[in-house]
Amino acid sequence: MMLMGVYDEYLVEPLAQVLSDLGVKRGMVVYGMDKLDEISLSSPTKICEINNGWYRTAAIKPEDFGFETCSKSDLVGGTPEENAHITRSILSGEEQGPKRQATLMNAGAALYIGGKAENMKEGIKLAAELIDSGKATETLEKLIEVSNR
Repeated sequence: MMLMGVYDEYLVEPLAQVLSDLGVKRGMVVYGMDKLDEISLSSPTKICEINNGWYRTAAIKPEDFGFETCSKSDLVGGTPEENAHITRSILSGEEQGPKRQATLMNAGAALYIGGKAENMKEGIKLAAELIDSGKATETLEKLIEVSNR
């Protein structure tokens, strides 16, 4: 399973084909059309889904998943310390705006291609449940603990 963002729209389909040729059975290559290498909340996103040798290319947009398109400036991070704070605020449920929604879209895609959800909408719902239950923060804390050993 692999979710990969690319920096150029023209790489979406060729990279999906390469990943499939390398043995990736389930995956998705994405390009936010506002020049983001992830699923974007501030523009449509071109995706190419890989599923056991077949490909499906489409454009998705935040509204397809019940979100509103935001400004790209709403998604900007900062220093490593600021980004750590943003991540913790998303995972703790404190952040309810565009940064959380962008996280949900990307996590929802990963849960879908990982076989944990029937589709991206269900993946987004599951991602929200994992955050809201505190399991995402718990996992982050375990990762920090293990990486500091």
